[in-house]
Amino acid sequence: MTAVMRGIRILEVAEHTFVPAASAILSDWGADVIKVEPAERGDAMRGIMSTGNMGLDGGAWHPLLQHSNRGKRSIGLDLGRPEGVDILYRLAATCDVFLTNKLPTVRSKLRIDVDDIRAANPDIIYVRGSGFGSRGPDADRGGYDVLGYWCRAGVASGAKPVEFDAIPGQPAPAYGDSIGAMTIAGGISAALLHRERTGEAPVVDVSLLATGMWAMGAAIALSHELSHPWGQFPVGTDIGNPLTATYQTSDGQWLQLACLQGFHYWAETCRVTGLPELVGDERFADVASFAANSQIARAILAERFATASLSEWKQRLADFRGQWAPVQNCIEVTDDPQVVANGYVVEAEGASGEKHPLVATPVQFDEAAAPTRRSPDFNEHGDQILTGDLGLDWDAIIDLKVKGVVA
Repeated sequence: MTAVMRGIRILEVAEHTFVPAASAILSDWGADVIKVEPAERGDAMRGIMSTGNMGLDGGAWHPLLQHSNRGKRSIGLDLGRPEGVDILYRLAATCDVFLTNKLPTVRSKLRIDVDDIRAANPDIIYVRGSGFGSRGPDADRGGYDVLGYWCRAGVASGAKPVEFDAIPGQPAPAYGDSIGAMTIAGGISAALLHRERTGEAPVVDVSLLATGMWAMGAAIALSHELSHPWGQFPVGTDIGNPLTATYQTSDGQWLQLACLQGFHYWAETCRVTGLPELVGDERFADVASFAANSQIARAILAERFATASLSEWKQRLADFRGQWAPVQNCIEVTDDPQVVANGYVVEAEGASGEKHPLVATPVQFDEAAAPTRRSPDFNEHGDQILTGDLGLDWDAIIDLKVKGVVA
């Protein structure tokens, strides 16, 4: 794999997932990421031991932390003390990017805002990840992805089933955070290119609200054109094409057909499902009759797909030219042959040598998955950073430890 970020150094003052996951991506791409954590406790994510209906056992491997902090170096600093901020400034002077999710009032209080960091390094790219944007009445309001990305941006409303009088939750922990992190990583990459071409180091802003709105961008544009908010169709709605629907198999699994040119694939669908007699059926003889009798065709296909298991249908549909996919859960997808062939899941080695699967970053360079390493233990690299990166002697380091400035 081409480590496109080799030689780039990133300084991160951030917690939870949205912003840290961005530098995790860049770490997988070869960047050196120094993660600054609060000296007394570390990243708050280290203490989150449950999400949704799933709990962690408190063991050495913390999958939520690993997802967003892979491959970094950790140092614990007390940024409430002048000596801690001074160390941060010295680190910033050696870095290409400063990345934070601290709120404006906190950045000002800690003296880590744009002008403060730029005083230490005028050429550094300053990156802010926020819940709702850097301007406006809620700029100083904290927000998680369920708020900024999922609810406020229109995603939850767009995903709400018509039949339920309740707002659905996000489909995964850190769902909007992870999508937003990829957006931040792209913004940083563009900013680095701009600095290389022009010598100018921009300030980069990405919010969960903006990321969610971009994900809903087509629906938002369509809604305004039609003066009606986007929403789901009722279950079973007939749109005149039985080849754009989900069908349940005999083992309770599901598959999705998405043949937008439905009539074009009708004859082949009849062949692979064992219904050749329907090819010449006058109810489906042309585009108009096919659309008019869509509900009938859908009922026939539903009955047919219910006669075999999903694994059987995977075999029967293997040479089907139409578009379809199995509906898979988070365990099943990791064993998908296409996932395996493309290296979409990589293994990280724990501190004791055990292997754990992590989803690879979704961008590949030179047809190879980006390798990954485990997340650091809290302050695992503190002494190394103070001595090797900043050149402090041990007397100075011990004094800082006694004062509680460094962990």
